[in-house]
Amino acid sequence: MAKSRNQHLQALLDCGLIPVIRAGGRDEAVEIAGVLVEAGVPVVEIAFTVPGALQAIEAVADRFGERVLAGAGTVLDRETARLAILAGARFIVSPHLDRGIVETTHRYGGVAIPGVLTPTEVVRALGWGAGLIKIFPCDAVGGPAYLQALKAPLPQARLVPTGGVTAETAAAYLRAGADALGVGGGLVGEAQRRQKDWRAVRANAAKLLAAIAAHRAGNSPQS
Repeated sequence: MAKSRNQHLQALLDCGLIPVIRAGGRDEAVEIAGVLVEAGVPVVEIAFTVPGALQAIEAVADRFGERVLAGAGTVLDRETARLAILAGARFIVSPHLDRGIVETTHRYGGVAIPGVLTPTEVVRALGWGAGLIKIFPCDAVGGPAYLQALKAPLPQARLVPTGGVTAETAAAYLRAGADALGVGGGLVGEAQRRQKDWRAVRANAAKLLAAIAAHRAGNSPQS
């Protein structure tokens, strides 16, 4: 039985980590997804900056099935969102706020995660029914302090800081109110990707998952 949008949303919240995969092509993106799955991460977002991104999403969905919640990132228009969902994406992430993308994603049963920066945009995204809202680029406007400032008047908004999130900054973002973490270079760095240093990637994943678990257990480190 196909899972509902609410179930996909809950899976994203349960994991708490949304890895952003950027790669040189389809095969490399699928390889990185496999490394993350082995590291215990059941969610992957494949950015549309990856050549062959649509085929990569389809390959990940086919290869891992229910073991992985596959998503598409850097989605700029509603048609790309539709194609990604048809290829197997269950959530759609955009760097900006676009009502057409949100509505199309919901129409096809996916979770829309629009990118916003201001309180006005957060409220607009909430009005359109966005279950998760990406704060991007979070590090450029104050990082955890800015996220906390947004969360104070808008506690109902489920926020996903993206940009500058690493194993070292994860705890601070979580304490500031992050409901999930969007992590790209802080998980799969450019040098690690080029050198296929998957051991380092698995170590990064373990640290990020540990930070999330520690926060939820109430003993998040203060540094």
